[in-house]
Amino acid sequence: MGSSSSALKICTDHRGGINWISLSPDGQWLLTGSEDGTARLWSTANNQCQTHFQGHESYITFCHLENEVAFTCSADHTIRKWDVMTGRCLAIYRGHTSIVNRILVSKDYLFSGSYDRTARCWSVDKEKPIQEFRGHRNCVLALALYSSKDVLEEEEMEEEIEEVEELSQDFLVTGSTDCTVKVWWVSTGRCHQTLLGHTGAVLCLILDAPNRELFSGSTDYTIRTWNIVTGEQLRVFKEHQGSIICLELVNRCLYSGSTDKTVKCWLADTGERIRTYKAHKHTVSALKYHAGILFTGSGDTCARAFNTKTGILQRVFRGHKLVINCIQIHNELLYTASHDGTLRIWDIRQICKRSKCRLKERSIQGRHFHKGSLPRLFNNKVGCVLHQENGGPRETMELE
Repeated sequence: MGSSSSALKICTDHRGGINWISLSPDGQWLLTGSEDGTARLWSTANNQCQTHFQGHESYITFCHLENEVAFTCSADHTIRKWDVMTGRCLAIYRGHTSIVNRILVSKDYLFSGSYDRTARCWSVDKEKPIQEFRGHRNCVLALALYSSKDVLEEEEMEEEIEEVEELSQDFLVTGSTDCTVKVWWVSTGRCHQTLLGHTGAVLCLILDAPNRELFSGSTDYTIRTWNIVTGEQLRVFKEHQGSIICLELVNRCLYSGSTDKTVKCWLADTGERIRTYKAHKHTVSALKYHAGILFTGSGDTCARAFNTKTGILQRVFRGHKLVINCIQIHNELLYTASHDGTLRIWDIRQICKRSKCRLKERSIQGRHFHKGSLPRLFNNKVGCVLHQENGGPRETMELE
């Protein structure tokens, strides 16, 4: 068995399950949104609750934290903006007619997706929607945003100079339970593209604008990659045996968590599955990469830490009573939020330190033994992967 950790601190202020954690851009604060209809602000310096946000009439589904203001969305059909220091509600955004599932904040704009089958764009400073995105046949569960400037080369911008007004626009991407992904012009609310291919609800999206790619995970057990400019489906990742719940993209490695109790690592450029992480006993509900370690949260109430290069399980974080809904990492502390209503804080300095040392050792060895031999280095990597997948038990764990 892998070594277990005890939490440094257990925060029990909420009276209902915690659905989401958001970290402020400056890393000083954490925001938790709960089934009890409240949100709480925590200092990452002392892990104390600083502010209590109260006003929603039903549970909070999602939250987003800036340095000075916080945003929460709720099953009461509204979104609220809060003053971080005082806890005062600064704005209530009304217009949705059902549960608001997700929000996304970009500069002066707030985007939201709802069970009412629409997404909306709001001015952060005003309480009325300035754009509505209507066209999905079922609820909107996932959001992403990009600008044409992020995906088009200078030459392409010049070639399309006559359409520069449209090219300079932002695009909203929505994933829905109607099995489609849609791309919308933010300025007009018009649907630019409908990405067809999934046969199940689209639960999660990851955007890689520099590479012009969008990844979507679905209840049809697949992940699909799309060219965000043309709408072309590029690849289908097919080896999961359950719904795709969460995605994480790091250095063109795509990690996917599923109801089949596994996490898989794929090469984003080819769609090749290179590793499977198998220690979970229930759905993998959350993923976070940090310092060569993949941290996971699961319906089996545990969080785990895997070495991403070897697949070895390095640590199990036990203590929660129900599913872990979200994880965050800051200053080598792991924060886990659970449906049991607690926020738990774990010290991960030792496993991160070991991981960094090993990465440094491998880098030195690689320079010494394989300098100038890229084919040999590549072959060694593939050989290692094949050995990991085909040889020995996959449950291998590393002791302290």
